[in-house]
Amino acid sequence: MSFKIAFIGAGSVGFTRKLTADLLGVPAFADLEIAYMDISERNVDMVYQLVKRDIAAAGLDRVKLTKTLDQREAIAGAKYVINVARVGGLEAFQTDIDIPLKYGVDQCVGDTLCAGGIMYGQRGVPYILGICRDIKEVGAPGCMMLNYGNPNAMLTWAANHFGGVHTLGLCHGVMGGHRQIASAFGLKQEEVDIICAGINHQTWYISIKHKGEDLTGKLLAAYEKNENLCKTEKVRIDMLRRFGYYSTESNGHLSEYVPWYRKRADEINDWIDLGSWINGETGGYLRVCTEGRNWFRTEFPDWMAKPPQPIGPDKRGHEHGSYIIEGLETGKLYRGHFNVVNNGCISNLADDAIVEVPGYVDYNGVNIPRVGDLPLACAAICTSSINVQRLAVHAAVAGDDQLLRQAMMLDPLVGAVCNPPEIWQMTDEMLVAQAEWLPQYGSAIAAAKARLAGGNLLPTREGYQGAARLHTKTVAEMAANKAAADKQAGEADKAQERPAAK
Repeated sequence: MSFKIAFIGAGSVGFTRKLTADLLGVPAFADLEIAYMDISERNVDMVYQLVKRDIAAAGLDRVKLTKTLDQREAIAGAKYVINVARVGGLEAFQTDIDIPLKYGVDQCVGDTLCAGGIMYGQRGVPYILGICRDIKEVGAPGCMMLNYGNPNAMLTWAANHFGGVHTLGLCHGVMGGHRQIASAFGLKQEEVDIICAGINHQTWYISIKHKGEDLTGKLLAAYEKNENLCKTEKVRIDMLRRFGYYSTESNGHLSEYVPWYRKRADEINDWIDLGSWINGETGGYLRVCTEGRNWFRTEFPDWMAKPPQPIGPDKRGHEHGSYIIEGLETGKLYRGHFNVVNNGCISNLADDAIVEVPGYVDYNGVNIPRVGDLPLACAAICTSSINVQRLAVHAAVAGDDQLLRQAMMLDPLVGAVCNPPEIWQMTDEMLVAQAEWLPQYGSAIAAAKARLAGGNLLPTREGYQGAARLHTKTVAEMAANKAAADKQAGEADKAQERPAAK
């Protein structure tokens, strides 16, 4: 089979290198054309060199790999586009974390909801719509986009509703929780069947079965008996106890989507654990991403000197992308959980929302069965987030800072921590700090600058580092454990392996 796949944001070594290896592990894909595109010439060239060497070592001499800084060139003729871009890079991400902290909004990740996720969406939506324009103008007929970028639901919403491109949002959260649930019961992952439904990062395990036995009602007891999980998953267990269903998302991520666990600085440490960043560390994902980027750039010559990454059918990872494309192209059935436009799949969530639900892929396309109603309280939690997502997407498309501020006010954690004047001022600060990535907000940014320069500002906690912020290691400090540093920098899922609780 010969067709083209374009990676946008290909300077992301963790995703790009592993997804490429997964694709080339499909024997039928020995004649692929793969185009890497990134705005950073340095980053995309490093990834290109590594993967070019991997491909050569695997003897895949018919694979055509190219790199470019031109998005349109990369997409031209592509049958699939894979988005892994982080718009604004770590520089913008830093402001997503640091500015809200001044107002008491303490985020672990800040890339899906809350103040950071909302602003990340403002940067990402215009970018994703630009990809959609190029797909429709120069991509192959029927070109599909697979979106790994965050905030996943917002970008997938924009691409489908405003970009006019069939887009699936993909995430490994469901799979991570699946592994954990199986381990809590002392079982192998493949022995446990799960069904999840909800929205990205707030999906619920509504069915857990082992050999036909329904274990859903036994999950709380299994977690409460597990000495380590009781310490690392306090938020998730508390939600399970009070709402009856377990959330797909990690302890730290989940804690910033709801109003209860991070609104008081003196209580945050009661709900988190610092054994792994994903358990709730303040700015934890920013820290590990920063460390990983710095390590990769410094150690790249050493990476090139190491053995190539093996490629083959038995070396494929757990990310959905290659299996979806394999199913569509070869007819091999693949079952997973995907982010799609609801259209009645979950009957008590809005039709326009992006929901994360079971799906099946083969020659016939991506087929989504009807889930029906979510449990009422689970649906209510999702609806709160969907309302924020809808406002944020429409704000980003129109460049409407009033809608943006309303999204901030309706966000569960921001609303729990800040009053309306604080939210207005925080939004001004974030608009100004991220101006170079927000072309749609020109007049709003000018007005925000004028207000911030006018004096009479509300007091903020300048320099506040949050309730549980850890030191970002230097390259020299990371060198004390090179194997761990290499693994962290090279992984797409930077929380797949989690140390025991502290």
